[in-house]
Parts: sequence; C-alpha cells; structure tokens
Amino acid sequence: MASPAARRTARGASAFRCSECGWQAAKWAGRCGECQAWGSVSEVGAVSARTTAASTLDRPAIPIGEVDVRRAVARPTGVPEFDRVLGGGIVPGAVVLVAGEPGATVLGQIETLAPELVVVDSVQTISSADVEGSAGNVTQVREVAASLIQAAKSKGIAVLLVGHVTKDGSIAGPRVLEHLVDVVVQFEGERHSRLRLVRAVKNRFGPTDEVGCFDLSDVGIVGLADPSGLFLSGRTAAVPGTCVTVTLEGRRPLVAEVQALVTRSSLATPRRATSGLDAARVNMIVAVLDKRAEAPIAGSDAYLSTVGGVRLSEPAADLAISLALAGAITDRPLPHGTIAFGEVGLAGEIRPVTGAHRRLAEAARLGFTRAVVPRGVLGAGPVPGGLRVVEAATVGDAVVRGFHEIDTRPDRPPG
Repeated sequence: MASPAARRTARGASAFRCSECGWQAAKWAGRCGECQAWGSVSEVGAVSARTTAASTLDRPAIPIGEVDVRRAVARPTGVPEFDRVLGGGIVPGAVVLVAGEPGATVLGQIETLAPELVVVDSVQTISSADVEGSAGNVTQVREVAASLIQAAKSKGIAVLLVGHVTKDGSIAGPRVLEHLVDVVVQFEGERHSRLRLVRAVKNRFGPTDEVGCFDLSDVGIVGLADPSGLFLSGRTAAVPGTCVTVTLEGRRPLVAEVQALVTRSSLATPRRATSGLDAARVNMIVAVLDKRAEAPIAGSDAYLSTVGGVRLSEPAADLAISLALAGAITDRPLPHGTIAFGEVGLAGEIRPVTGAHRRLAEAARLGFTRAVVPRGVLGAGPVPGGLRVVEAATVGDAVVRGFHEIDTRPDRPPG
C-alpha cells in the first residue's frame, strides 16, 4: 500500500527525496525521516549544483607563501562599528552575509554596471530561472547564492547578502549558505530594546570575537563607540538589590547593571524570573547563596533583570548577581561607585575570569571607585588610579566585604 506522501506525489504535488536513502516527503525537511541524515533532502527534479569536468590546468596551484596579501586589504565602509566587526572593512571579492530580523534581475545589472560593491536585500526574495521552485525555498536560495558568489570571485566585486532570521534566531534558508560565504555577521537584540549588537559568526578575513554596538532610534541606526551608558539606570543614589558588573563582548568591555527583587512567596514552589540573564545560572547562584552563605532565600520569590536589554551570559557576572541578590534580601545597598565581577562555583568559591585588568580599566574610566573581585587580581598587574580593589575568596566573604566600606584587604577579618 502506498504511503500518504507517495499518494500526494502521484496526484502531482511537489516531492522531496533524501539523497542518502531515497526517502520521500511532500515538503522539505532539514533531516531525513528515515535515515536521520541532515541536509540530504532536496526537491525532486531540481537542478543540482553545476560541476565542471576535469580539464588540463592552465597553471599549477600557487604556494601559500606566494599569495599576494595586498588583494585581501580591507576597505572601510564608513561605519566604524561595522568595520570593527568585519576586521577593518570589506575585502574586494568577499561575500558577506548580514542576517537579522525582517525589516530584479541582479546578475544582469552587475554585468552592465560593473560596481565595486553589491548589496542584495534580501537573498530570500530573489529567484533564478535555472531551477524550479518559488523564491525563498531551499533550492532557489542555494542557486542564487552560488551565482552571486561566482560573480563576486570572478570579477572581484564585494557582495553583501542580507538575510532574514527565523523565530528561533537561525538564518532563514539552508545552512549551506553560511558555509558558502566568506563572512557571516548577525544583528542581535531584543525587539523592544534600542540596543542592537552586530556579531561576527564567521570571518575569513578578520576576528570572530568582535562586537559592534548600535542605537536604534527615531532617526535610524547609529553606531555607539561607547555604549556602556545604555546599560546603567542613570540614578545617583545607591539602591538595594542592584550591582554593576563589567562584561566582555569579544574584546570590548561593557559596563552593565544587574537588578534583583526578593519578596516573600505565597506559593509552594517560589518563583524565579529572569530577563537578560541565564535562568539556569541564576538558579544555581540562588542555591549557592542559600547553602554556602546561609542567605534566607529558599522560600522567597526572586526576580532579576538587566538594564537596557543587554544579555549577560558569561560567568563573570555571577558575583554581581550574588551581590544584587544579597542586597535585595537584606535591603541594603552596595556602597556607591561599586562594581563586581567573578565566577561563582558550587562550593561557594569565587574564581578568576579573563581580562580582569581590562575590566578594571573600563570601570575606572567611567568613574567607579570600588571593585569587588576574585583573589589574585591585585598581584596580577597594576590597578588603575582612583579605584580601590576588594578581593574575596568565597561568595560569603564577598557579601561581607562588598557591603563594608572600610575593609579592603582579603587577609583581614571582616568587621
């Protein structure tokens, strides 16, 4: 008896087949339902990628030491934050995929105008007559991208492909598109926040740990050379349940504020709500405070958030989360001008993090006068002027020392 997919195919519907095992389906799937292979399902009758038969070589391959590096010199785009992510600018002949939330006959225009830069917005809306299917499907996106890449490499034209992302944050279209291009940069940010981050996911011509910051305002999107002010509340008085930390986005230090609210729970299972923070890591820190620092939080609701829509995912924010929760529990504010960073372990210890002195320098530049940090920071290098460093070995030690102005030495008993 024929399967439902086979019966629909017999009635004239488009079919898709797995190239590995021959499994058929009425619609495309990223994973074969029979052999579970990824990326093997394609449309029946679609033109596969063009290949050229082997022929006599005009010249042998160039040794890597003889490649002319001047051809890979980046040209600035005029947007410093974008150039930072690209590694200095756009390289002639490079194909850059810019993905983000959605907001003609192209090859003929390229042939006629011979431009230095081509911007395609968006690659999912262009179709090719060489393959079947409507614009935006897997076969069309792959064929359009391959044609544009061929034109870019043969003519030395830089191409920017703008692509949309799906609801789960992945780039719409086949994953093979990311493997074909030279650079993939992605816009990130909450829909209701002004902040937008541009992150390099892949870059054959530069670093992949740089982040560009932009402000989405009424007049358009503007690059932010110093975005730290967006992540602070802007108040002048100290408030219980708040703590400022310094996070590293790529190689860039950013100052951000963590806010916590702890209230008595009326539920059998206390509620834990987070915004801009990893919920699993916050739950771990709550458990550590309860067990290692004897904080009365087990039966309370806890709400934590960041300011300005920034997302803090690195473990260096653990200590700031701990101090914000401690301040919310005791209803005591940290001394004004205090920042904190450090990773909290399950045993209650505070572990060192990378780039400690880069974080301290950024805090001092913005006028902070006090830093609660893991042990060993003072001995690792000079401390910026005007900044007092309070070292702590455990989260309980950090809570005691963090809320006291006088004591700044880790070997001195608190009091």
